[in-house]
Amino acid sequence: MQTTIHREKLFLAACLALLVTSLSFGIRAGILSKLGTDFNLDSAQLGTIAATAFWGFPLAVIIGGMVVDIIGMKKLLVAAFVFHLAGIGLTIFANGYWTLFLSTLLIGIANGTVEAACNPLVASLFPDNKTTKLNHFHLWFPGGIVIGTLIVFFLNKLGVSWQMEVATMLIPTVIYGFLFSKLHFPVTERVASGVSTAEMYKALLKPLFLFMIICMFGTAITELFTEQWVDVLLRNVTDNALLILTLDTGVMVVGRAFAGPVVHRFSPQGVLLISTILAAIGLYMLGHSTGNTIFLGALIFGMGVCYFWPTMLGFVSENLPETGAVGMNLMGGAGMFAVSLYMIFMGGYFDRSIAAKLPAGADVSQYNAAAPGSDMANALAEAKKAAGPEILNATLMIPIVLIVAFAGLFFYMRGRKKPVLVNQNAA
Repeated sequence: MQTTIHREKLFLAACLALLVTSLSFGIRAGILSKLGTDFNLDSAQLGTIAATAFWGFPLAVIIGGMVVDIIGMKKLLVAAFVFHLAGIGLTIFANGYWTLFLSTLLIGIANGTVEAACNPLVASLFPDNKTTKLNHFHLWFPGGIVIGTLIVFFLNKLGVSWQMEVATMLIPTVIYGFLFSKLHFPVTERVASGVSTAEMYKALLKPLFLFMIICMFGTAITELFTEQWVDVLLRNVTDNALLILTLDTGVMVVGRAFAGPVVHRFSPQGVLLISTILAAIGLYMLGHSTGNTIFLGALIFGMGVCYFWPTMLGFVSENLPETGAVGMNLMGGAGMFAVSLYMIFMGGYFDRSIAAKLPAGADVSQYNAAAPGSDMANALAEAKKAAGPEILNATLMIPIVLIVAFAGLFFYMRGRKKPVLVNQNAA
């Protein structure tokens, strides 16, 4: 008996699952400074905690990509649901560094499992419109960050604890878990087309795929590192650092919602080139501006990174379809792994940069513990005000290199036809 695939319901449930993923980023970005204060954590420790989500993600997305064709997308999403519940619960009841570390790791594993199942799910549901629908799906990532940062902003105004802010993630988690439990799933596109496992793994060694993996390092760092750390880096530059993230991600939501005509007009590789140029300009402005000009930089930066993640996945799915779910998920895993390493490195770099701007031989921990308004607290604020933009300026080199890389890709792809996989089960 043939089961009915409810394409739009599956897509809705996938969007809700991604919403939980992005809420974890937005809310964590909003409460990162609070965690540092409540648990007496320095920037390096906060960087490690934030990076932990990016460790769990590649671990889950790569393993998930390898097994999704075997066990099916539904079982992966049940696992994601369980990991989300465990990670959110442990965060709410965290009592120090290690519980925050473990809870963030569990949420990262859940987030990676969602992408491991949902990226190939969207490609299978919409085989003739993959890049556009992946953009529509991934608009819920910046959308969730907007919602998450607004939750933090308004609940902070009401004096609500950060534990309650984290607990709001339980609502969409329960809903997506219920929806997926009731729906039937298709097989992945690679399985439906009859491409063998050996052919899939062989395709991963193609130069074009390896090139895109390397580029994914840069696009992921440019987008996700900046968004996760903007509140910490610019808190002493502007009174509305968290709203910068909200503006940036709000632009991404709108851009991805209208991805169809943009992608069809400029092609995925053209979109990537234009995006990188805008991201570089926006990042430069964030690192060299004060006052309201920072918000213009956030607007341009959001326009730049808007299409990065889904278009990178869509490019691989359209031009290297034989790489299947493993190819798409390796891209995501590579990006998140690169971000995790970069966060740890930059967390330590940020601490060293702050220390270098304090008097020689200063004990930074004493400055962190200084009473608000004291000379030491003011000196620390000035040091952070100077150190934050330095981190953004260092990161600026990444999109500059990507401009050259994507310009080469754009000219390479001209005249090259897209390969097409044929669904052998189609009537």
